[in-house]
Amino acid sequence: MSKVLLEKAKTLEPRFPNKSTGLFGGKSSGILNWNDIAYPHWYKMYKRLVGNYWQADEVNMGSDVKQFPTLSEAEQDAYLKIIGLLSTLDGPQTRIALLISLYATDPSVQSIMAVIAQQEAVHNESYSYVLSSVVSLDEQNKSFNFGRKDPVLLKRNARIMEHYNNFAKEPTIENILKTMVYTALLEGLFFYSGFAFFYNLARSNKMVGTSTMISYINRDELEHGRFISELFRATLAENPELNNPEFIEWVYDQFRTSVELETEWSEYVLKDIKGIDLEEMAGYVKYRANKMLRMMGLSEIYPEYVNNPMKWIRAYVDNFDGTKTDFFEQKSRQYTKTSDLNGFDDL
Repeated sequence: MSKVLLEKAKTLEPRFPNKSTGLFGGKSSGILNWNDIAYPHWYKMYKRLVGNYWQADEVNMGSDVKQFPTLSEAEQDAYLKIIGLLSTLDGPQTRIALLISLYATDPSVQSIMAVIAQQEAVHNESYSYVLSSVVSLDEQNKSFNFGRKDPVLLKRNARIMEHYNNFAKEPTIENILKTMVYTALLEGLFFYSGFAFFYNLARSNKMVGTSTMISYINRDELEHGRFISELFRATLAENPELNNPEFIEWVYDQFRTSVELETEWSEYVLKDIKGIDLEEMAGYVKYRANKMLRMMGLSEIYPEYVNNPMKWIRAYVDNFDGTKTDFFEQKSRQYTKTSDLNGFDDL
C-alpha cells in the first residue's frame, strides 16, 4: 500500500480547475461552485446537514432538573458514565473533521466537513449543558474525566486513538481511509448503546429534555455517517490499488472487534438498567454494524441481524432516519425552546 504523504490542500490555486480532479491528492483551484462538483449529489447532503441546525440551550431542561434526583442509583451512575463516554467520542470529532478537510482537494468535501465539525462542537457543548443542568461542577468534572480513567472505556477507545493519531502523524491515503472507517464506526455504532439508555428513560417519561438533546445529536450523526460512508467509497474508488482483499479484510476485522468492545461496554454500563435487555442490545449493535457496512459498500458480517431486533427503539431512531422530524417533535412530547439557560424559570 502507498505510503506517500499527502500535502495539505492549497487555499487558492487559480492554475487548477474549479472541479477537483481528486478527493485527496487531486488538483483544484479552491473555488467552490456547487453546480460544478465531481460528486453532484453531495450538494443534497450539504443541504441536509445545514438543515439540521440547532443549539444546545434551545432545549428546556427544567423537568430533568427535578427528575434527576429521583432516578435510581444505577440510572444516575449510567447517566453520568454515558455522558462521559459521549464526550470522549465526540471530543476528537471536531478536530478530525477539520483534519480531513485540510487534506481534501475537493472544495465540496472541505465545506461539508466544516459543517460536520461545527455540529460536533455543538454536541460537545450539549454534554456540558445537560450536566450543568442536573449535577454540581464537581460531578460534571468526574463525568468528563471518566473517559480518561475508566479501564473499560480506555480499552474500548484505544483503537480510535491509534488510528486517529496515525493519520495526524502520517497523512497517507491509507490512513485517511482507516480514519474514515473509525469515524463511520463512531457515528454509526459506538454511540448507540448510550443513545439507547436515554431513549429507554424517555419511554418511561424520564429525563425527556436530555433525550430530546440526544435525538438531535443522533439525527446529526446519521447524516455524518452517511457522508463519511460515501466519502470512503468514493476515495476507495479513486485509489483502486487500496481496494484489495487485505485492506477490505482489515475493515471487517475492525468491525468485528468494535462490535465485541461495544457489547462489552454496554454490558458494563447498562447491566443494572431496568428495561434494557442486554442480549437484545448485543443484537442491536450487530444490526448497526451490518447497516454501516452496507452504507460503505461492503457485505454484512452478521446475517442473522439484518433487521433491527430492538423493536421499541424504532420510535426514537427509525422515525427520523432520513427526515427532519423526530419522535420528540410529536405532540406527546412537544419539543420546546427556552430563552432562559436550562429552563430554570420553570422550577
